[in-house]
Amino acid sequence: MALWTFLEYAAWGLSALLAALMIIEWVRTDTTYSEEVLTSSREGELEAMTEEHKIDGGQA
Repeated sequence: MALWTFLEYAAWGLSALLAALMIIEWVRTDTTYSEEVLTSSREGELEAMTEEHKIDGGQA
């Protein structure tokens, strides 16, 4: 029974650690990049170009 209790506490500790790391990365990203860069649609444009090439390459 003590093993399961230990594993439960370890899982809670790990989840708290991951939550803290996510918050740290969120703050670091928010302070490093401007809101315009973070909300740009350039990534969507690149994905659309990639999909376009895959479609064209398959029909040739």
